[in-house]
Amino acid sequence: MPGTRLFYNMAFVLLLLYTGLLLYWMFFGFGRTLQPGPPYSYNIVPFDTISQYLRAMQSSPFRVWGVNLLGNIGVFIPFGILLPIIWVSMRRVGRLLLVVVAALVILEVTQMLLGAGTMDVDDIILNVLGVLCGRVAYVFLRKKLRIES
Repeated sequence: MPGTRLFYNMAFVLLLLYTGLLLYWMFFGFGRTLQPGPPYSYNIVPFDTISQYLRAMQSSPFRVWGVNLLGNIGVFIPFGILLPIIWVSMRRVGRLLLVVVAALVILEVTQMLLGAGTMDVDDIILNVLGVLCGRVAYVFLRKKLRIES
C-alpha cells in the first residue's frame, strides 16, 4: 500500500481533518470564546510557563500541568509524521521546522488577537518538540512501511 497514490491521499485527508480539529481546539474548544481586542495576553519569555508547570508538578494535579506540557507536545506529533509523508520537501528537518515554526507563530498571534487564548512562546517550543517527536516516528514508519525517500 505505501507508495501508492491512495496512501498519500489518505495521509492528506487525515492531515486536513486533524488540522481542522486542532484549529477548533485552539479557537473554540475547552470553553474558549472569541473576545478580540486588548487587553492581550502573552508570554515572550522562553521556558517561563514551562518552568511554572514543572514547579506545579509537586502541588497540582496531573490534569493541570500534564495536560499543558504533554498535551502541547502530543497534539503536534501527527504533523511530524504526516507532513513528511505528503510533501517530500518536509522530509528535511530544517524545512519542516521552518514551516512549522512560521505556522505556529501565526496561530499563536492570531489566538491572542482574537482573544481565544494566550500567545505563549513556550507553547511554540512544546509544539515544535511534538513535531520533532513525530519526525522521529516518521523515520521509523518510513522504514517499516517502506515509504519512498
